[in-house]
Amino acid sequence: MPRSNRAAERGRGHAGDEGSASIEFLTAGLLLLVPIIYLVILVAVVQSAALATEGAARQAARVFVQAPSIDAGEAAAARALELALDDHGVNAETRISITCSPDPNDCLARRSWVTVTIDARVPLPLVPSILDVRAPGAVPIEASATQRVSRFREGP
Repeated sequence: MPRSNRAAERGRGHAGDEGSASIEFLTAGLLLLVPIIYLVILVAVVQSAALATEGAARQAARVFVQAPSIDAGEAAAARALELALDDHGVNAETRISITCSPDPNDCLARRSWVTVTIDARVPLPLVPSILDVRAPGAVPIEASATQRVSRFREGP
């Protein structure tokens, strides 16, 4: 059999497979790329929320110990939390708690320690809230900061 006929016979069996490697590559690539992109977006959102809550806790503790009264300190701490979350573009459900030592009833006494703890629940990106899934729809984040009331603080 001439050489050209053998090559033609070998090529006939693979004629239907032309271009399938590129389609398989695109399909497998998309199936792997979409979860990786979602994971990158999720990590970015959680990291941004972690930085925001950490900064908010630190700033809330600072403004609380410098406030003239406990009510003014709580309001200033709430404003610091709201501002920090807005600066980072974080939309999260938050809860702020303030504890004091050594006397929990007198947070602004000289040389007292004030600890501000912020609990945030950051919703998963691109997941509609209506979707009823069995998995949690938010990532919990907690940050706390402690500041000392100045020993030179004026009395009430």
